[in-house]
Amino acid sequence: MSRTKVVPIPVMGRHSINAYLLLGRRPVIVDAGTPGSGRRIYDQVAAHGVDPTDVALIVITHGHIDHFGSAAELHRLTGAPVAGHSADIGPFRTGRAREPYLPTGPMGRLMARNKNLHVQAESFEPDVLVHGETGLEDFGITARIMPTPGHTAGSISVLTDEGDLVAGDLVANSFMGLIPGRPANPPFHDNPLRNLASLREMLALNPTRLHVGHGSPLEPDRVRRWAAREHRRLSRLEAAGRTVTRTEHDATRPGRLRHSQDR
Repeated sequence: MSRTKVVPIPVMGRHSINAYLLLGRRPVIVDAGTPGSGRRIYDQVAAHGVDPTDVALIVITHGHIDHFGSAAELHRLTGAPVAGHSADIGPFRTGRAREPYLPTGPMGRLMARNKNLHVQAESFEPDVLVHGETGLEDFGITARIMPTPGHTAGSISVLTDEGDLVAGDLVANSFMGLIPGRPANPPFHDNPLRNLASLREMLALNPTRLHVGHGSPLEPDRVRRWAAREHRRLSRLEAAGRTVTRTEHDATRPGRLRHSQDR
């Protein structure tokens, strides 16, 4: 089987919001941007010499509006089935991300007031409902869907056999990609500790590069150093009872939050 190539598809700005085109025997799209982005993604796929109607699968990494917002539109345009994790089925079926958003810092607190995060997208029903690690050879690429919960309960990443990790919001570049190459948290995490554990699990697989939803590709060694610092920071917050998470048991019930001392 041919090598899988990862091609960024900018949805907003140069790197602020990214989708990805994975090229193998057949093309696969990862993520669908904000509502109204379907035609832009479709046209960029065509600009890379790919017939969009040849797309074998659309993988949605998680249930936030800037990643699944145009999934239904892109499905209609390409005819490709859509894959998403069962733990994020609520946002997919309602077209609304779970709220409140849980900011990871000042950027998240500022963005949480942005009305565009609270709009309703067109809902969709995943054609491929992911529950665990899932091979993608039948869809034409040498890659696996890897569950990486924490950012949301149903967050997933795609790991190619060559080591490229298309990581959604597992990690980001600083300030929504404005500072390229510097690892940072995205603006929100449902469960920062679980997300960091997922990130470290993926780093243990020795990826060659991390392709993220917000920003340019990240080098694994730099992400490892950042993750070690983040582990120390979150451990201090947890010891002080200041870590706020959304419980996975209540993931389908909006607004059910807890501090680390309640666990």
